[in-house]
Amino acid sequence: MVQKRTIAVVNCGSSSVKLDVFFLPSEDNPLSVLVERVGTAEARLVQKRASAGGEPEQREEHAANAPDSASAVALALDELTRAGFVPDAVGHRVVHGGERFAEAALIDDAVVAAIDACVPLAPLHNPANLAGLAVARARLPNVPHVAVFDTAFHQTLGPEAFLYAIPRALHEQHGIRRYGFHGTSHGYVAERAARFFGRDPTTLNLVTLHLGNGCSACAISRGRSVDTSMGMTPLEGLMMGTRSGDVDPAVVLRLARMHGIDGAERLLLKESGLLGVSRTSHDMRDLEQAAAEGNADADLAVRIFARRVAKVVGSYAVLLGDIDAVIFTGGIGENSRRVRREVCQGLRVLGALLDDRKNAGDLVGERDLASSDSRVRILVIPTDEERAIAQETARLARV
Repeated sequence: MVQKRTIAVVNCGSSSVKLDVFFLPSEDNPLSVLVERVGTAEARLVQKRASAGGEPEQREEHAANAPDSASAVALALDELTRAGFVPDAVGHRVVHGGERFAEAALIDDAVVAAIDACVPLAPLHNPANLAGLAVARARLPNVPHVAVFDTAFHQTLGPEAFLYAIPRALHEQHGIRRYGFHGTSHGYVAERAARFFGRDPTTLNLVTLHLGNGCSACAISRGRSVDTSMGMTPLEGLMMGTRSGDVDPAVVLRLARMHGIDGAERLLLKESGLLGVSRTSHDMRDLEQAAAEGNADADLAVRIFARRVAKVVGSYAVLLGDIDAVIFTGGIGENSRRVRREVCQGLRVLGALLDDRKNAGDLVGERDLASSDSRVRILVIPTDEERAIAQETARLARV
């Protein structure tokens, strides 16, 4: 009889905290707790519990007193205790592991210090990750805790991929280089694609497209990340919900002169991307609806978004030599028929041919949308970063 293990996964951000419970090896997800709008008077706690016997899930929602990330994690852990779950191990999402972490790590004081040293590389994310980690370790001191890093999957990048064309001393002395993000998602969907094909991951060349409010692409050669679109921070690369993605560096300098450093940072991080071009929304669903109703700015934002994704896939085809599959994941990648269609229109030169009927259908889950004569398969694979963190936590904690 296979022993059931209970893994709790904590994803602690600055504005929201998510806690999931997984039973392994079944991968059932009996409890999910979300504390959103952290730090505001509108903070809410949403709890979802799976029901036995095919009954609908149970859902509770109420106002929450969550002035900061640490208090939000404490509330989520209260729900864990109230529901009667006792974890065998706890996995934590950590955004930036710098050059120190090429894989997940069992958390001790030295690992905490190393995560703290990466705060200058991720000042908006790592402090919240550390706050959640501290609360969980204090509340659950007798179980192993594991840090799973967004950047770890991309530590296989070679220097020709991760170095910027700036003085080498800036990398050597200050760690300025490309790190990449969404690594847990890219690795997860690549592994799922290998299972979908019934092949070993080391036999496949893949381009994975994590398209949501944050967006990144990854070139995966034989199971290893060889290039990715995000850089030292999650601002570089593809156009995103409110982030600009790639711009001429001189534009950054001009904005800094016009608005100051903080103002330029706000513009590029929070007022650009889909929102900046469309002038109305950062949500692809809203933009597609507005475009269908004749809003030219919304339509332009969607077209720019898809064009930039296609350009990156084309550049990765050069690096990989051949592509077995292009994989769409994330909220936009999994749900936007229009974005998939327009991206794939640009990929026909690579032999990636979309079946329009399949793309327009209502199927969900893992699916192949390529036509029968396509040389490149076109997959939709829902990502599940929390599930991937649970798997890695159980492996490393040996529970």
